[in-house]
Amino acid sequence: MTRVAILISGGGSNMLRLVQDMLAGGHAEPVLVASNDPEASGLAKAAALGVPTAAVDHRGFGRDRAGFEAELLKPILAARPDVLCLAGFMRVLTPAFVRQFEGRMLNIHPSLLPKYPGLHTHQRALEAGDTQAGCTVHEVTAELDAGPVLGQAVVPVQPGDTAETLAARVLVQEHRLYPLVLRQFVAGDRRPVFLDHVQ
Repeated sequence: MTRVAILISGGGSNMLRLVQDMLAGGHAEPVLVASNDPEASGLAKAAALGVPTAAVDHRGFGRDRAGFEAELLKPILAARPDVLCLAGFMRVLTPAFVRQFEGRMLNIHPSLLPKYPGLHTHQRALEAGDTQAGCTVHEVTAELDAGPVLGQAVVPVQPGDTAETLAARVLVQEHRLYPLVLRQFVAGDRRPVFLDHVQ
């Protein structure tokens, strides 16, 4: 069975959906949830579901990204994952780290890439006057939020939306999209999944 490790930085709501879907579907096995923040509440949620956890606090490494990643790699490699999923992991990974998981690392991003890589995606969509927002699951490459798209879900922008209200509606679709894409990915199907205009 495909072994999946998940990296988080906070509450881990997308991680939870992935783990729950794997446990229910039997198509993959969640072997590790790791975080750059020992206080991330998602760690306790993963542990409650029986998934091993690990934490490496990035703050102790200052600007030494390579040093942080070397420590983070230890529990990841020990878990022997076939696929690595980023689910709200808020650290930019170095090209050297990404290369080790090339072709088998996924990320979910809260915009319709290639629009709005990086942060503050919902505010940027509103400021641009977009009529649609959404989320994207993509393969991770050395270039930030630029890997091949594996799935997208579209969310209409509504009159009076704020970044917060839009983010909340997009998050609902993130929870639908990411498990679908992972199921397809572990089955060897790289065709993009598109969920359009879901309320």
